[in-house]
Amino acid sequence: MPSETEQQLNRLEAELKRLEAEYNMFFAGRLPRPPWETRARVLALVKQVDRSHKPNTGERFRFTTLQARFAAFVDLWDRGLRAREEGRAGPFATPKERSAGRGDRVIHVSTFSDPTAEVDKLRELYDSVAEARRQIGADSVPFDRFAQLVQHQVEKMKGSGSAEVAFRVTVKDGKVNFTARPLKADEPK
Repeated sequence: MPSETEQQLNRLEAELKRLEAEYNMFFAGRLPRPPWETRARVLALVKQVDRSHKPNTGERFRFTTLQARFAAFVDLWDRGLRAREEGRAGPFATPKERSAGRGDRVIHVSTFSDPTAEVDKLRELYDSVAEARRQIGADSVPFDRFAQLVQHQVEKMKGSGSAEVAFRVTVKDGKVNFTARPLKADEPK
């Protein structure tokens, strides 16, 4: 026959599993609101077991483990709720939701072996950078400075053994990123 404390611990463990399942359903969109009643019931049960006398060391260890698990879950759930209220991707967001929330997007990709001979591609790359900067409210860079930057990057990376240089324009976290990456002769563009 299990002791009264052991019965309370079994009930606490079952209620904690139920609360975890209800929060998972809430964050998955299957419940309309957080399980506040179940959470209050589990909190009251934790307090009740905490006040009771636990003569057995094993029961004390099991209770502190359940109590720590409950505290960790409460912290996680509160962070998830706060993120949802603020319109951010929280700890329960899928990778697709996280990337959609940040607004990461590739605007343009171009490869150059000699920018002075590929002026049309250079102008197209410049236009995409200028448009992306306008969209976020930043000033555009003069074309001649931009062309010098691209030429410098191509020369620098060709000097280190690359056949072509790939330039990518992205918008990430509300900022325009302009990156250059060397391509080897056998690497796909």
